[in-house]
Amino acid sequence: MVSKTRINKVLSKAEERCSAAGSRLTEKRKKILEIMVSSDVPLSPYEVVDQYNEVADSKMPANSAYRILDFLVSENLAHKLASAQKYIACSHIACDHTHNVPQFLICGKCQKVQEVGIQTKLMKQLKDNVESTGYSMTSQQLEIQCLCPDCQ
Repeated sequence: MVSKTRINKVLSKAEERCSAAGSRLTEKRKKILEIMVSSDVPLSPYEVVDQYNEVADSKMPANSAYRILDFLVSENLAHKLASAQKYIACSHIACDHTHNVPQFLICGKCQKVQEVGIQTKLMKQLKDNVESTGYSMTSQQLEIQCLCPDCQ
């Protein structure tokens, strides 16, 4: 369970980051980000809509959730997990330091996700290895299937 203090800090930092980038964290965007930060597992757009509709005064259609999730990803406030077609809040929103390339450890049993950084040097080596085969890397995001400590 994420504390209310932690959620407020993340939302405040997210607003600052959006403002600095010339974008806005509207109330709907903020509420969806709050839902994602509060979740222990990645959420599908429909799960986001269901949770939003439980707490909001007005109902949100799925297409609005998709647009908001795309916005949060574009602002580096959330990540889309391609393997699961779900979204997770960035775990580094409230940090003030630079980060490595994110990779995601996904528990195959309970679906919890841990975001960890991978060194840029290692990512470059991986990219070079891919390109040596004639392929080109289209995403630096790595998703590794694991078992979390609780499920081991």
